[in-house]
Amino acid sequence: MPASSAAEQRFTSLGAHLEQENPILLSAIQSFREVDRVAQRMALLSPDDSYASQVAWWPLISVLGTFSSGKSTFLNDFLGEKLQRTGNQAVDDRFTVICYSPETKGQAIPGVALDADPRFPFYQISRDIEQVAKGEGRRIDSYLQLRTSSSERLRGKILIDSPGFDADAQRNATLRITDHIMDLSDLVLVFFDARHPEPGAMQDTLEHLVARTIKRPDADKFLYILSQIDTAAREDNPEEVIAAWQRALGEKGLTAGRFYSIYSPSAGVPITDETLRRRFETKRDADLAEIHARIDRVEVERAYRIVGTLDKTAKDIRERAVPILAEARRMWQRRTLWLDAIAFGLLFAFFLYWSIGSGHWQGLSYEPQWLLALKTVSYGPEVLAALLIALAVAAHFGMCHLSALTVRPWVRRRAAAEDLRGDLVAAFHANTGKLRSVFFGGVRGWGSRAQRRLARVREECDTYVQTLNDRFTNPSGRDAG
Repeated sequence: MPASSAAEQRFTSLGAHLEQENPILLSAIQSFREVDRVAQRMALLSPDDSYASQVAWWPLISVLGTFSSGKSTFLNDFLGEKLQRTGNQAVDDRFTVICYSPETKGQAIPGVALDADPRFPFYQISRDIEQVAKGEGRRIDSYLQLRTSSSERLRGKILIDSPGFDADAQRNATLRITDHIMDLSDLVLVFFDARHPEPGAMQDTLEHLVARTIKRPDADKFLYILSQIDTAAREDNPEEVIAAWQRALGEKGLTAGRFYSIYSPSAGVPITDETLRRRFETKRDADLAEIHARIDRVEVERAYRIVGTLDKTAKDIRERAVPILAEARRMWQRRTLWLDAIAFGLLFAFFLYWSIGSGHWQGLSYEPQWLLALKTVSYGPEVLAALLIALAVAAHFGMCHLSALTVRPWVRRRAAAEDLRGDLVAAFHANTGKLRSVFFGGVRGWGSRAQRRLARVREECDTYVQTLNDRFTNPSGRDAG
């Protein structure tokens, strides 16, 4: 199935972006196209969609947390300019995507620019928002904005500043976007406010940003940051504040990720005691240096993340999507055959009851007057037989449709539980619609050719990883030359 013109344009745009920046990922685009072809034949993807559009191709760092937890202050310090508003209250209720521009004056661009551009991490996010908040997908500018900065630290990266996690009335859509950017990000900075030393008051935040992330396979990309720790200097008890937060995170099961305590060098509370100030500054500078070092490494992590996503997508189609669709087909087949048996059985019983009561049987011979009259008509029995067969076939496909409706909720539940890329419900519909009978065929689009394609893509992923290893590591210690 050839890709649509819209998909081709996206591939062309991505190719132009990666041609000089990272040739390895340019090759990965072609592998994504192979996976797309398999998924489109299976109806997991629509013809104008692509798994490549579900990946953030630029290194991506997201900043999450409660409102007034120091997120925007941290970003301003990192960029070296006051790009984001700061304050003790919720000062912004939108996700802000920050990217580099050579223009010295930063620009603020509506969120529709992100929703319509496949190179950014929020491509077509309005569809997801619409699913959880009816009518909100049209209000994309209320959720997203794009800002530019000329900071050299931002070159080649994308930063995302989130609204206060517990700040607004658009909560369901905000949570959906939060989950979306956590999935796409190469690094996630989760901020908590040291000025509120009672973590128990933020159980909802801890539940979503900690408890639901610790079992992720990429849990090591989450850095947990206790910000504005300088406020504890007034009572000289930073260790107690830090310990309280570490206990709260531990109660949520945190076993991975790194915990930091920092405060803003520019907006911190002055510490008059020289010894205390040096102790706080030493801890702050060490933690900030480690956080900045992780940010600087996101380009490397981005490359591995994209190849890993490609490999996982190919693996998930084979090992998760296909078995679910195969099981759904078996359920559909069994229910259709039961419905056929019940419907035709009842019809046959009604026919016997009617024909016997009408005296149509002569012993074991069925000889009603209408059938004897029909035999005198040219091709009469043949026409009747064809009509009965047509009615039986129509009834069978009606049962197919009815049983498919009963299986579809199960597919939806499995799709939600598995969180797979691609539309399992649409794929199931393609397996049971358009006069598809239970007596023929397996999972639509899944055959030896599709299996070979996905196997080849996974082999290519191994090659990409080896090439990345050669580029970013040197176990032998020998000079490249």
